[in-house]
This record gives sequence, C-alpha cells and structure tokens, in this order.
Amino acid sequence: IALRADMDALPMQETSGLDFSSKHDGVMHACGHDGHMAMLLGTAKVLTQNRNSFSGTVRFIFQPAEEGAGGARYMIDDGCFDGVDEIYGIHVWNYQPVGEVGITDGPVLAAADMFEINIKGIGGHGAAPQGTVDAVVVASHLVQALQTIVSRNTNPLESTVVTIGTINGGHNFNIIADEVKLSGTTRAYTEVNRQLIKDRISEIIDGISTSFGANITLDYEDGYPPTINHDIPTQNVMKAASQVVGAGAGVPYLSMGGEDFAYYLQETPGCFFFVGSSPDNRDVFNTPHHCSHFDIDENALLVGSSIFVNLVEDLLG
Repeated sequence: IALRADMDALPMQETSGLDFSSKHDGVMHACGHDGHMAMLLGTAKVLTQNRNSFSGTVRFIFQPAEEGAGGARYMIDDGCFDGVDEIYGIHVWNYQPVGEVGITDGPVLAAADMFEINIKGIGGHGAAPQGTVDAVVVASHLVQALQTIVSRNTNPLESTVVTIGTINGGHNFNIIADEVKLSGTTRAYTEVNRQLIKDRISEIIDGISTSFGANITLDYEDGYPPTINHDIPTQNVMKAASQVVGAGAGVPYLSMGGEDFAYYLQETPGCFFFVGSSPDNRDVFNTPHHCSHFDIDENALLVGSSIFVNLVEDLLG
C-alpha cells in the first residue's frame, strides 16, 4: 500500500502573521502541503511503532513538484511505484469544516491545461484608428468569445472551465496597441471535453483573426489528466474515515482543481480524498487555498493521519 504526501510551497509573500510563517520572502505554504507532509510523517511514526499490527508493506511517498511540474511522473519513472498494489492521497481542504471528509468515486479533480495567446495587430495614434488593427479590441472580443465554449459548446451537466488569467499589452493611454498577450487555463473531467475545449479555442482564434486582420498564435500545453478515483479503494477510504469522523465521512466532493496524483491512478487503483480543515470554524471561504493569509485548523492533521492508519490496518491487519 502506498501513501503519498506532496511538499510544494507557492511563489507568494505570506501575510498570515503565524509563528511558523515562511522564513523566505516570496515563498509560502499557501495550499496546505506542509500539512500533508506532517500527516504522512505522523502516520509513518504510528505504523512503525505498531509494526506487528499488520502484515504487508507500506510505502510512504514524499513527493516534490506537484505544483505545476508533474513530479508524480518523475517519481514513477524513478521506480517509487514498483510493486505498489494500491495508492492513497489526502489533501487538506479549507472549503470543508474539520470533521468532514470529502470522498468521491470516479472523477474527483479535473484535467488542468494551460495556454498562452499572442495577438499581433497594427499600432497607431489613439486619435487616428484608421489603418490600425487594435490588439486591445481584438483581445476583448477574444476573451468574450472564449467564454462561449463552456456556455454553448459543452454539456451543462458536465463541468468545464475556461479562465483567462492574464492580459498584458499596450503602451500608453493615447497609443493603439500593436500587441496583447493572454494566458489562461482550462479544466474538464473527461478527455472528450478536454479535447473539445482545445479545438474550439483554436477555431475561435482563427475566426477572430480573420475578422479583424490580426495575427493570433496559440501555445497550448497539456497539463495534468483528470484525477479519477477507483471504486474499491474509495470504499476502503469511506470505511476508514467513518471510524474516525463518523457521520462526517463520505461527503461527496468534486473540485475543478488539478492534481498530478492522477498519474498514480493511471498506473494502479487508488483514491484521493479531502480532509476538512477550515480554521476555527470560520466561514469556509475566509481562508481559501492559494491566498497570502492561508491557515488551517491543525486538528485536521489528526483526522488525516488517523484515516491513513485505519486504512492500512483495515487492508493489511
């Protein structure tokens, strides 16, 4: 049985004011991965002290590079997965209260792709637009058109997302921009929708390019595949979690976030689940993941480690 924790921080300045705030400027644990490491270390300590309570092998995977680099692929290539029959992973989750465990069979996290779009027009004087191709106007139409992919091309019963995260361009208030760059991300639970979105982005770009006479290029990067839990391992987690939190176990939960745990699940059966960690029973949206004041209720760490321990003893006891 393999148990996995990821260790990444994020490139942002911490403002939480906690005693254990990051000592490094521009880097902080803003997603709870330090909590994942703590849970797995705690699990390892308890299982090692009770080695005679189960028969089998537990592999503890402490994985770097989940945040964008797909470290799971390299861990698999390096042999960390050799001989593994099942794998389980936890994520602390501030969108759920402590004592609630989010578990879902099938897709639980989305495919997460990235793209950059470069629009090249013809600049000019802001008072004389004739003869120009305004890259800002083209970008504005493109942003609006891309939103129709989700609203008009994908099945409304199948969750998808197209997000434009950055727009950069222009020189001054009275200059018609000759170049604008966009970047964004797409999310889908199925490979069919993933490809549909990718195709429609290209088609919309071609149409708007022709309409305005701009030169538009697309750099599309396939990110993580969907994270798809397997049936029996999901049931195993539900059983172990119910022994820890009772009625709070097995709350169905999906996220459009991406996770390179997906690569492990493509290799062998397993389950990725969420442990509620909203701090101090505050509103679950007051301390969201990836914010500069991120914090968790550390009781969630006990819940996570306990589920891991029960899981191993149920499966190998």
